[in-house]
Amino acid sequence: MIQSMTGYAAAAGDCPGGRISIELRSVNSRFLDLQFRVAEELRMLEPALRQRIVARLSRGKVDCRVYLNEAGAGQAAPALDARAGDKLKALAAQAARLFPQAEPLRLADILRWPGVVAQASGEDAAVQAVALSLMQRALDELVAARSREGAKLAEIVRARVADMRRRLEAVAPEIPQAIAAYEARLIAKLREAMGTGNEERIRAEVALFAAKVDVDEELERLKTHFEAVEKALEGKAGADSAVGKRLDFLAQELNREANTLASKASSGAIADCALELKLLIEQVREQVQNIE
Repeated sequence: MIQSMTGYAAAAGDCPGGRISIELRSVNSRFLDLQFRVAEELRMLEPALRQRIVARLSRGKVDCRVYLNEAGAGQAAPALDARAGDKLKALAAQAARLFPQAEPLRLADILRWPGVVAQASGEDAAVQAVALSLMQRALDELVAARSREGAKLAEIVRARVADMRRRLEAVAPEIPQAIAAYEARLIAKLREAMGTGNEERIRAEVALFAAKVDVDEELERLKTHFEAVEKALEGKAGADSAVGKRLDFLAQELNREANTLASKASSGAIADCALELKLLIEQVREQVQNIE
């Protein structure tokens, strides 16, 4: 299934000592780029939360925010760990002797020190279980949002490919006549420049220029790339390939063939077709930049 790299999800739930809120925001990126903003009290959960995200997402810049709100009514409030406080006090005294000019610890610094605010026995495990459950819910919501957006992107890309097919089908019958007319004009100019006694040289020059304006290979490559795009959108590009990266590569190849078609254009109709193809391909590239 095609997935966008853009999405938003949130989940919240009660835990011992407060209420955890998790927010996930995702935008496009070449690789998976995780940015965490985690409450200090929940910092120990970051590795497990990161692992859950990596298991579900392969690309995108993901901003994960994890908050812990204050304990509500009926919930046990955090308590101070006297032993951790004594250790911190001893460390502060040693630091004061080494750095007499340093400012003393503030109350906020003390409360933020790891271990000073104690959790009741078993609360750490309970908090982690709640956080992981919330992350699972948020990831389910994010993946669903990315899938919905991905389906819309896939339809846009399919529509652009269909437009390109129609453009080629419309201009294809005109190509032989355009090449023949080009050759006739070229022969007339060569005879005028070289005289009628150089027919063999004229035929050689015409054959050379005819090869340069032959666009059969470009048309076949364009059709092959169209099929490859459609297969990628259907999930037939291979299980190990990132669809977004493959589509981006195919868009580059389509643009390359359209440029060659424009350079070989032997009539205004072919040149116009090549220009229209380039515009449609650029629209495809804009869309596939956001596909995972």
